[in-house]
Amino acid sequence: MIDSIPSATDPSFSIPLFDRWFAGLPAWAESLAGLAILIAVAALANFIFKSILLRMALRVLPHDTPALGRAVARLTNIVPAMVVARGIAAVPHLPPSLVTVVQNVAGAFVILTIVLALSHALTFVNDLYQRRPHAVNRPIKGYIQVLKIVLFAAAAILMIAQLMDKSPLLLLSGLGAMAAVVMLVFKDTILSLVASVQLTSNDMLRVGDWIEMPQLNADGDVIDIALHTVKVQNWDKTITTIPTHRLIEESFKNWRGMSESGGRRIKRSLMIDQTSVRFLSDQEEQSLRRFALLGDYLVEKQAELERWNSRIAHDGLDPVNSRRVTNFGTFRAYMAAYLRANARISKEMTLLVRQLDPTPQGIPLEIYCFTTTTAWAAYEAIQADIFDHMLAVLDSFDLRVFQEPSGRDLRQLKAA
Repeated sequence: MIDSIPSATDPSFSIPLFDRWFAGLPAWAESLAGLAILIAVAALANFIFKSILLRMALRVLPHDTPALGRAVARLTNIVPAMVVARGIAAVPHLPPSLVTVVQNVAGAFVILTIVLALSHALTFVNDLYQRRPHAVNRPIKGYIQVLKIVLFAAAAILMIAQLMDKSPLLLLSGLGAMAAVVMLVFKDTILSLVASVQLTSNDMLRVGDWIEMPQLNADGDVIDIALHTVKVQNWDKTITTIPTHRLIEESFKNWRGMSESGGRRIKRSLMIDQTSVRFLSDQEEQSLRRFALLGDYLVEKQAELERWNSRIAHDGLDPVNSRRVTNFGTFRAYMAAYLRANARISKEMTLLVRQLDPTPQGIPLEIYCFTTTTAWAAYEAIQADIFDHMLAVLDSFDLRVFQEPSGRDLRQLKAA
């Protein structure tokens, strides 16, 4: 705490300067004159430090880090406060209680100013850290906020002690009884701190990650990770604020792995009408050879079937046991060859064209592959082109897509 200076009301206290300047004036006039001089000196000190020294310091400090400039500006407020705290005791005829109050208030203001300057300094440290290449992966904003909370809590204790003119240890001794209340008040802060440490240490979340958390209506990019909250900008440009501890307590999907792999999965089915699946005749098989992508498949399939069927004929079995090419199997082979020939489909990742279990809506023919890009618009364009081609080429294999009857179908049926 700021040391007190003997009051002018002390009989042993004497100021020759005031005695010389204000000799013969009433006591109240001497007090007003002294206060005027004190205010003028404090204002002069404030002008010198802010208008001259601060401007010189701001010219030297880097301009891309405003937090450091704000910290220095805060520190300049200490000078007039110290002038008031030291000079109030020199004003004659002031009550000792008033001098003590002014000194205590000035001391509390100095403590607050120092803490605010340290807070801006911590912000400056975070700004510097964010310039590092790995800062996106390991943000320290949460830790900085914890330090600020500790600083402001300590400042509050010191300021109260200064205003009460008591030792801070007396206040700290009473905090033991308030531990339960403090734990209750800072419950969310403690939970968020633990969650922030886990998220950072396990590299579970970074700024820029695309995450999905349907239970909180979050689906978009992480734009900020703080101590208490994580901000997600959804694809509709709305902002969802998620409590940090919810990301540990509940599950969420992080699409970073997809982005880093360089490919995005296509997993979509086309429902084929089961009644359109049949064997191909020899003429139809020959007609399909005009598709260059089917050349190798049909040659290999024909050789395989000839070996099987020759064994059937050699054993004298009924021709019903022979094997033939189906339009559905040929179409599946065509789509697999089409995807392998597509430059926008990755050949290094899984590539499947598979038939799933039949359903009342038809047989699902699923495309399972990965694009060579993770950009959303490009991915959707590639996926749409593939299924456009599938729908357009189905007729060449005499296959039909299953579709629920519409009102038009019912009207045509009634008209017939």
